[in-house]
Amino acid sequence: MNLLPRTLGFISRIGATPDETEDMRLQRNLLMLGTLMFIFAGALWGVTYMIFGEVLAGSIPFGYSVFSALSVVIFAFTRRYRFFRFSQLLLILLLPFFLMIALGGFINSSAVILWAFICPLGALLFDEPRNAPRWFLAYLGVIALSGIIQPHVRLVNNLSTTLITVFFVMNLGGVSTFVFVLVSHFVGQKNIFQEKAEALLLNVLPKEIAQILKYENRTIADHYDEASILFADMVNFTPMSAEMSPVAMVELLNEVFTHFDGLVEKYDLEKIKTVGDCYMVAAGVPRKRMDHAQSLVQLALEMREFIHRHTFNASRPVDFRIGINSGPVLAGVIGRKKFIYDLWGDAVNIASRMESHGYGGVIQITRATYELIKDQFVCHSYGTVNVKGKGEMEVWHVMDAVEGTDG
Repeated sequence: MNLLPRTLGFISRIGATPDETEDMRLQRNLLMLGTLMFIFAGALWGVTYMIFGEVLAGSIPFGYSVFSALSVVIFAFTRRYRFFRFSQLLLILLLPFFLMIALGGFINSSAVILWAFICPLGALLFDEPRNAPRWFLAYLGVIALSGIIQPHVRLVNNLSTTLITVFFVMNLGGVSTFVFVLVSHFVGQKNIFQEKAEALLLNVLPKEIAQILKYENRTIADHYDEASILFADMVNFTPMSAEMSPVAMVELLNEVFTHFDGLVEKYDLEKIKTVGDCYMVAAGVPRKRMDHAQSLVQLALEMREFIHRHTFNASRPVDFRIGINSGPVLAGVIGRKKFIYDLWGDAVNIASRMESHGYGGVIQITRATYELIKDQFVCHSYGTVNVKGKGEMEVWHVMDAVEGTDG
């Protein structure tokens, strides 16, 4: 049962180089698969023609199989993909032409020249796009030359009319099958690569924004009247960084933020970014929702619960300050390389201040957020804090969800 996957795995490693791209790997795998199929088909056709008395005609595809098999072995050692690709395309183009002549023209050869079409098709799949038209012109040239030579080839061969008809069916079916298998494999691999690229893009951007970037060439900037923003920052991060190894510190952050990511997905919120030990989440962007404040506070409670009940491999106790604010924001994508979906506005700055002016294990919110969640969550007034550029601001600490509500 494992023979086919193992065989395909072995084929995929022939001629592989450490620096090849995904596209190059796909092209090489397809060419290897096609070459092995041609080797098998060539040997089969060669033996068949010899059995029916056409020794010269049979020696052409059989000789190709031997030569092509040797070229695969050479390619496995030299890894000269361009030469291997060129030689295979040239052989695929010329083999049907010489076989047609040996058998006596289009009809007597059962339209074997059709196999030459694999050459330009292969160039599309295995070669650079600009080279495919050249191979297609070469294919048309071979077809034209076949028509010119047709009156001068022998009129009969050792194959019966019935056998020629059978070979017609086999050639048409063989070419069609070969084309279908190659194109299906190519499309399947491309779909896998596209899905991977799509997943990577969705890890960077919200799906709505990713769709816009894929199909539209415009600046993305939207204003949201109602949204909530959360900042979470690790307490004593600097001294912990000095006490722990870089690997251990990164593993700690990855453990915490990976769990946070799962909670963000659970509540259908939008992770904006992480900067060092700071974790930023928003609700209400880019998908508007009426419960933006409630969902974000519920997230904060579960984040705090995880930090308090989980045991971490750290030099000091792990704790986070969490700050939340609600209000209008501007959201958009900045940059062309390593771009980011980000938020701007007074509401964002105040949310950041709520975190920086807070304490470990405390979820600190503004009046704007408090007014939206006071009926669903137990909050204690903490008086005022002096916020840069804003002066004294009232703040509340979220304790828990009101019993009987889901937050």
